Amino acid sequence: MSGFTRQAVAWHARHRFLVSFAVLSLFMGISVGLAKVTTSLYAIHLGASGWWLGAIAAAQSLGILFTALPVGVWVDRYGPRRLFMAGSLAGSLLYALLPLVPHSAFLLGMTVLTGVVMPTRFVSLQSIFMSMLQQVGTANAGWQRAAHMSGMLLLGPLLTATVIAHFGHAGSYWVVALMFLLTVGLSQRVLRQPLPTVTPTTQRRGIRASMADVLGHPQARRLALTEACIQGLNMYHAFFVVVIAVQSLRVPALAAGSLVALQGAAFILALLVLGPAVQGLGTRATPTGAAVAVAGCALLGQADGLPGLAVGSVLLGLGLGVMEVQVIGSMAALGARLGQGRMAGLNAIAGPGGALLGGLLGGALASSVGLQAGYLVFMPLMLLAAYASQ
Repeated sequence: MSGFTRQAVAWHARHRFLVSFAVLSLFMGISVGLAKVTTSLYAIHLGASGWWLGAIAAAQSLGILFTALPVGVWVDRYGPRRLFMAGSLAGSLLYALLPLVPHSAFLLGMTVLTGVVMPTRFVSLQSIFMSMLQQVGTANAGWQRAAHMSGMLLLGPLLTATVIAHFGHAGSYWVVALMFLLTVGLSQRVLRQPLPTVTPTTQRRGIRASMADVLGHPQARRLALTEACIQGLNMYHAFFVVVIAVQSLRVPALAAGSLVALQGAAFILALLVLGPAVQGLGTRATPTGAAVAVAGCALLGQADGLPGLAVGSVLLGLGLGVMEVQVIGSMAALGARLGQGRMAGLNAIAGPGGALLGGLLGGALASSVGLQAGYLVFMPLMLLAAYASQ
């Protein structure tokens, strides 16, 4: 056996849990990405437009916002394994039934229901991952998010056109249903990891009291604010940079679309490889990441062509990635006291909540100061998040 092979085997032995978790998260991300793009295309196929399209697009996020925090409490109380398996089975059934009634109202209702059950899967896994960071090291805090985003934003959407071409919209949903079923088997190695025991007093508290404990904790609120700012700016860039580039700066559509991929790739790269640097920076990581993100915003807000937008996109992705690694690690440390399920649930509502606000902010700015100036509006928000993290 060569020296390189021995090193690879030794690395895998040390990081077996991390690799298993990353593969599972990637697979789950692919299924979510496939489902999201299929839903958009199926809605158009059904003739949905205007209000219907907006409602269907927001439906799953709204379901997640309402159920993620209660699910976090249940994870701490009943354990992640039962909730994950129940959610996977329920999600599989919903996606299998979804194409049977070809009507926009039915699609809307079923999309809401999938949003209700989704947190049982990803809050359960996130709580396990955060608890295991004490063993695998906070330098690896970004791995799970990077793997999931790679599947959801890159591989899943890329596969959608091929799947629909071969199996149609209904077949695409049935592929998603099958993938949900497969995760039940694929997740068993990960689900065997026990969560730290929550104190009996905390475990007996009702859902409202448990949620109030988390939302009332100053550090938890600060971390949620930072996560909301990160995902709000991510959403703003992903949705509006193409509009800015094409309509305002006359950049070709293909090149404009690459700006989204560029920022996303930089964000995922930061999650994967900058963990050790974030760990070394300690409490300075969030201000450092915010400073890089602010520099990216400054370039994006004043760029007059593709080069400025491209450099700004890379800086934005790297800065937000550094902040995200620090947020996940800090939430894991706080979860050891408040309950990992509760912190995973808080993370699950802060991110989508911030993304929703980022989209609404863009709509408000479009008719006032303009979309490109929106990046300048985000600059003080990122500095506020950095200040609040201290």
